[in-house]
Amino acid sequence: MKFDTKVVRAGITPDPTTGSIVPPIYETATYVLEQVGRDKGFDYTRSSNPTRQTLEEQLASIEGGKHGICYASGMAAVDACAKLLKAGDHVVCSDDVYGGVSRHFNNVLTRYNLSFTYVDTSNPEKVREVIRPHTKMLWVETPTNPLLKVTDLAAMAKIAKEHGLLYSVDSTFATPVFLRPLEFGADIVVHSTTKYLSGHNQLIGGIIITNRDDVFEEMKFIQKTIGAVPSPFDCWLTMLGVKTLHLRMMRHASNAQVVAEFLEAHAKVKKVTYPGLPSHPQHDIARAQMDGFSGMISFELVGGMSAGRTVMNSVKLCALAESLGAVETMITHPATMTHVDVPKEERDARGLTDGLVRISVGIEDPEDILRDLQEALEKV
Repeated sequence: MKFDTKVVRAGITPDPTTGSIVPPIYETATYVLEQVGRDKGFDYTRSSNPTRQTLEEQLASIEGGKHGICYASGMAAVDACAKLLKAGDHVVCSDDVYGGVSRHFNNVLTRYNLSFTYVDTSNPEKVREVIRPHTKMLWVETPTNPLLKVTDLAAMAKIAKEHGLLYSVDSTFATPVFLRPLEFGADIVVHSTTKYLSGHNQLIGGIIITNRDDVFEEMKFIQKTIGAVPSPFDCWLTMLGVKTLHLRMMRHASNAQVVAEFLEAHAKVKKVTYPGLPSHPQHDIARAQMDGFSGMISFELVGGMSAGRTVMNSVKLCALAESLGAVETMITHPATMTHVDVPKEERDARGLTDGLVRISVGIEDPEDILRDLQEALEKV
């Protein structure tokens, strides 16, 4: 199947009992066995559930992977990946990642004698410089949250292979529509299904996708043992959202390009970061490995924090809200919202300033988005 057809149809078959074109929700905790030692493939929903299994197969197929393992949130998926490590192991991580990831790494996992080094993974040589004898995992986010750095995934795969590292890529911002990291040598792809995959601000979820049977078996064991699984209803909602993923992502990207160009030309805007702009430092890499640039933009205003606060408090169409990737346009202040738990000195070192504003561009009419931003900017 072509990719757009796969998004709509992969992993989805009519219900064999009724012929329903939409898979049913198996909202059950347990399953009656035919007899001792014989079941119908399911015994307890923490271990497996038909609705969750359908979603796992659907998303694995779209990503181009063999196996999908769903979790209750994106962070639960991140935590599951970390459980592939053991005390004393070291992780090399992109220096600009979602604040919840660095919070978990720095404040929780360090208690278990795991160590982390943050580095600009858009520079392969910097990655090579920080690898140690006990480095076991390379964790890449691309594009990053919120500075939208882009990493050359093939270059990272080469480094990971040379040093025997488990290579994980958080591709939440790009989605499989625009980037499929397994094609570039990743061992694991992570998504927060909360974001673009479900796309409607209606649920929390996460998934890990891999081609490696050993990783799959371990992730399934962790999923069953820990039990951080999404509800059947949330899985069902995600399946419905995924069916329009390719259409939504094209609109997100086209709208974001228009908004980014508008902001870059505005006298009150100091800097705009969007992979689709030629001014982006890794624009050429993004063009080479991505099929589109998604819907995330970050920018700084002349006047810094004060100006940014004015804009964020003045918008009407753009919702001042956490999260991203939904049909509605949302605007966020990373320093006080998504990345508030990252220490200020660390934020400043990354370039995540107090004046940084992040926009998740929705699928509304672009003229309405521009008008809302223009009216807010006039108040600065």
